Formats: sequence, structure tokens, C-alpha cells
Amino acid sequence: MPTFSDPRLISPTASPEDAAVYLLDERRALIFTTDFFTPVVDDPFLFGRIAAVNALSDVYAMGGTPSLALNVTAFPVRKYRLLELGEILKGAAAAATEAGCLIAGGHTIDDNEPKSGLCVIGFADRDALLTKDGSRPGDGIFLTKPIGTGIAATAIKNDIIAPSLAEEVVASMSSLNRAASSVAVSSGLKGATDITGYGLLGHLMEMCSASGTGAEISFDAIPFFPGTRELAEKGVVPGGTKANLSFVLPGLDMRGDLSEPELLMAADAQTSGGLLLAVPRDKIPGLESAMRSAGQFCREIGRFNDRSGKISLAR
Repeated sequence: MPTFSDPRLISPTASPEDAAVYLLDERRALIFTTDFFTPVVDDPFLFGRIAAVNALSDVYAMGGTPSLALNVTAFPVRKYRLLELGEILKGAAAAATEAGCLIAGGHTIDDNEPKSGLCVIGFADRDALLTKDGSRPGDGIFLTKPIGTGIAATAIKNDIIAPSLAEEVVASMSSLNRAASSVAVSSGLKGATDITGYGLLGHLMEMCSASGTGAEISFDAIPFFPGTRELAEKGVVPGGTKANLSFVLPGLDMRGDLSEPELLMAADAQTSGGLLLAVPRDKIPGLESAMRSAGQFCREIGRFNDRSGKISLAR
């Protein structure tokens, strides 16, 4: 797309950042993002909530606080009752209310397939921004949510998922990244992103490319939702996950006897996933303690190194 240049725009058009960042003054930064997608669950309220949580996550991924949003909605008015549309908007409103973010309206169009999301404005301290180029060799790689929502969502759509797994995955997708972001900022971290459509490996590769680092991760350390392996071994894998694996393979150094289902698990396209954090070694004890105090899941899965752009995946 055409590029725009302005000294106040500190996330250029070609930047892989999660949101646009615009300086209001020497200290304050405005964060602006948009995200929307088709249903991942049947319940319209939960769909609206998950879509909103996913959009809000881009602001959290950059260390900001969401403040103002607009709905972005497409709905087949000739196919469903408007009651379902109302439930989608209520779900989004519930997520925004929990985040302390105002929804001031939005735009809806008639479309054959439902779609929902938000345009979100947030604010951050310029010196506290979390960016994809903030990782350094030696930093620990931390996840704040388990992996496997893409595979689970495919199983949900095909009605072949255990109710307990569906409930756990929906709860995760519905949960804000607010606490994880707050702890990351207060701990003085600089490198982060959220894990969404490109999956763990794809977004990790983005961080490596942006910062000139490489990464080594342990497959056995990656937290997966229970039942993810069984579904992957049965071939219950979305097309986006397969595309992710094809994309990262040229930069992936595989060590050990990892199977194709295991590689697909690591590349699974996520919806409303957790944060991926770069944590300097001296900050790890404090971060882990703060995450526990906040009741926030957090798991170290590897570390960044100086092998620019390369990811080593082993057991």
C-alpha cells in the first residue's frame, strides 16, 4: 500500500506492529487498531465478546490502555433475526466494559456471512511501549495463554470436540490480555506481540525479523490446551494453520523427531491468543512473581539468540 510519512507516526506503514502509534506530545502516544473476523463459535454473544477481546488485544500487545472503540459489523439481515445481531453487539459491549473502553457507535453492513470486531483507540507512555523489535539475544520467551484455539475452533465447527475442551478454549479466547500487558509494562519489558492468525511460530518469526534476533524454543515447554494433540493427529486442522507452517518452514531449524501434527500444533492459527513476551534474564523472577500475584498464566518456552531470523524448534 502507499506509504505515509510523518515524524509523529512512529509505526510506519510497512511496520509489522500490532497497531499504529501516533505521538500526541513528547510523552503520550495514541495507539490505533482494527480487527474483525467471522464466527469461531455458534453463540452470538460469545462471538461478539471474543471478536472484541481480540481487537482490544492489539492495544494491550503494545503496552497501551484501550479507551475508545467503534463496532465494525457485517450481518446477513435476510437470513437471521436482528436478535442475533443485538447479541453480538452485547457481547462486544461486555468485553469493552470490562476493559474500561467506551464503544461510541460503529458501522454495520448487510453481508452473507456475519463478521464482527472493533476499531480501537488506546493510549500509552511513549517510553513504555511494547514493540516487536524489542527482543534481545538472551531474553526469555514467555507465553501468557495456551496454544490450540485454531484446531479447537475447527473441532467446534464440526461438532467433534469434548465439551470440557470447548469450554476451556472459549474462556481463554474471551479473556482480556489486560493483566498480562500491565505486568509486562510495570516489569519494564520492551518486546512483545499478541499471538493471533500467524500462530506462535509466525509471530515469533515477526519478532525475530524486526529485532534481528533468532529464537530457540522447546516443543515440550509449549502449553497446549488438553486434547489439541489428539485433534491434530486426526487431521482436525484449519487451513490457516497449514499455511502458517508452510510460511515458517524455510526459517525453521527442526531438531529431534517432531511429527507433522506436532509442527502443525506449534503453527496453529490462534484467535484471541495470549501475549508473546521477550523478558531479559534479570527480569524473569520479578515478572513471574508479578504474573502469579495477578493470577495470570505465564510460561517460559525458550529464549532469543543471535541467529538472525532463524527459529530452532526441538524437544
